[in-house]
Amino acid sequence: MADRAPALDLSSARERAFAHLLVNNLLVSVVNYTVWFAVTFWIFLETGSVFATGMIAGIFLVATAATGIWFGSLVDHHRKHAVMQGSAVASIAFYSGALAVYLLTPERSFQTAASLPLWIFVVLLMAGVIAGNPRMIALPTLVTLLVPEDRRDRANGLVGSATGLSMLVTSVISGLLIAFGGMAAVLALTLTVLVLSVLHLTGVRIPGDGAASASGSGDDAGAASGVDLRGTIRLVRGVPGLLPLILFSCFNNFLGGAFMALMDPYGLSLMSVQAWGLLWGALSALLIVGGLLVARVGLGSRPIRVLLLVNVLMWTGTMLFPLVSSVLTLTVAMALFMVAMPFAEAAEQTVLQRVVPYERQGRVFGFAQSVEQAASPLTAFLIAPLTEFVVIPFMTDGAGARSIGGWFGTGPVRGMALVLTVTGLVGVLVVLAALVSPAYRRLSAAYAAARDDAVAAGEPDGETAAVPPLPAAPAPVVAAAAALRPGGDPSA
Repeated sequence: MADRAPALDLSSARERAFAHLLVNNLLVSVVNYTVWFAVTFWIFLETGSVFATGMIAGIFLVATAATGIWFGSLVDHHRKHAVMQGSAVASIAFYSGALAVYLLTPERSFQTAASLPLWIFVVLLMAGVIAGNPRMIALPTLVTLLVPEDRRDRANGLVGSATGLSMLVTSVISGLLIAFGGMAAVLALTLTVLVLSVLHLTGVRIPGDGAASASGSGDDAGAASGVDLRGTIRLVRGVPGLLPLILFSCFNNFLGGAFMALMDPYGLSLMSVQAWGLLWGALSALLIVGGLLVARVGLGSRPIRVLLLVNVLMWTGTMLFPLVSSVLTLTVAMALFMVAMPFAEAAEQTVLQRVVPYERQGRVFGFAQSVEQAASPLTAFLIAPLTEFVVIPFMTDGAGARSIGGWFGTGPVRGMALVLTVTGLVGVLVVLAALVSPAYRRLSAAYAAARDDAVAAGEPDGETAAVPPLPAAPAPVVAAAAALRPGGDPSA
């Protein structure tokens, strides 16, 4: 444990500011996702339409993927404080419009999925949720700005805990609000919290905050008013191994789409809906535990290896738990998954914060969000019909039931189990291939070289870690090239 980082020092001005921003973001993300969950519950109760609820999920995922790079450009070209405030104000405007539609529209107009006022209401609500995404992109860049390099993994762990807490709170309060007050209660709470968050953030000073690209290259200046897709892709490709890392996370999300499609029907085949809801509430709490563990012990000096090994653990659990139809194996595997997930998320963010120049981090985080978010819904849409129309018949009375049904089991549940097992196996094989790939070694070298440059510059001293310099050429790229000369030894 020689490379274990010191504990977070929340008495410093920079890390106090980070704590304020983290709590502020937590509250805003809770109410934004409560709107998303609540409108999904509400629209199903009003219309009884599964198609309508699916459309809401589609609107969210497509909009998130489509806006990520643009939001990242906003984060890079403006003060982070202004972006966060503008994000909250935009959400307030959309939610206020939605509340007006809700109050002025006759109730019967919300009881059919073909209603135009219903979809105006839904689009305004989802626009308010999406308007909160710039905050989520800005937060990891603020970790770079406010937290010394040797503590960033722990700060990212706290971000993971905040995500887990928001999921837990959202899953509890969204249903209660709909049950006892309807969408009016949801929007009243949401608007109140957003107004309070704006007032709170008004009094928070972010040391060193500025438009990261203000003094950047001519390309940055030219892209300041638009979506700098070309420059972002050029930067991502310029850092050795960075694009494969993003594509690896995208592929993980692609496989994770199987969970979106199958986990609820698989779990509900083993227990009642009430027990399933309580189990997921408890499992969501383990995300908080995992994030706190990252904040406590850190990731060490080799976060890329941590990212891959954690994925081996998660996919191994996914491969093994469906081998028997058991609530116990399902619970244990999902518990391990939830505890390990913050380590993977924190490792990816820590690597990006180190190897990507600060002035482009918003765009790179936005690009990663767009690419990674695009994968899960695609798999979910593919896996559901594939499982229902091919795999379940295959394991009910088809060739699969005859060949492996004697020990694996037969029927619809075992068909879903087979898909989950194969998904886990593919995940394990992909991660093992990544561990021996040249891209892993190149990114390891880039991370190690950038870390050594930061140590030589004295960055871990804490209060002196202001905005990283804006080099003419990305320093990690030059350092990685030197590290990859004959005899170079990746150490991450």
